[in-house]
Amino acid sequence: MLDKVCTFLTNRIRKEMPEVDDDRAEAIYYGLQNILGEIPKIFLVFAISYILGIFKWTVFTFLALFIYKGASGGVHLKTHLGCILMTTAFYCIIPLVSQYFVIPNNIKYIIVPIILIFGIVMIKLYAPADTEAVPIFDDKVKRKKQIVSYISFTVGMILVLVIHNNEISNILLLANFIQTLTITNAAYKITNNKHGYEVYGEISNESI
Repeated sequence: MLDKVCTFLTNRIRKEMPEVDDDRAEAIYYGLQNILGEIPKIFLVFAISYILGIFKWTVFTFLALFIYKGASGGVHLKTHLGCILMTTAFYCIIPLVSQYFVIPNNIKYIIVPIILIFGIVMIKLYAPADTEAVPIFDDKVKRKKQIVSYISFTVGMILVLVIHNNEISNILLLANFIQTLTITNAAYKITNNKHGYEVYGEISNESI
């Protein structure tokens, strides 16, 4: 069913935009699969979090990371089962474990600057980290996403220090750090992902 919907939408896009070639159409098709495939996964994650008694914290994790994750990109597992397991682990395990440890403020003042510097460097090197399924060709879009990544990540790290609620602070710390790890080349190699430029070549605004 999902394949039929994505094929229909891709054909409609090609009809409205004749300049879209076969390679771009394939990228659009896989991008639609990823986007539409996320909807049932989100409902499943929320259902599992409700059963585990962490529904509000899972919703918070999802909302807190929505901008940074959307802007910075990151790896995607290639099977539906893998994606479901990864998404569930991300949005359920992080809020679950965040309830069971406390980081003293003096330790936070050491950890947060280290993670902040690490994150800024990784964003500079890798963000936005696209995939072969959802490539990013437009240089202006890349730059805009990178700027949003800098801002949203930095705000998240600052909130870790200023918010005194233990669960919220821990979730922000873990979620932002783990999301940053997913954009690195190491994560791409481990999960056998490829960037858009590796599959479709270097395409900039001038060549489109």
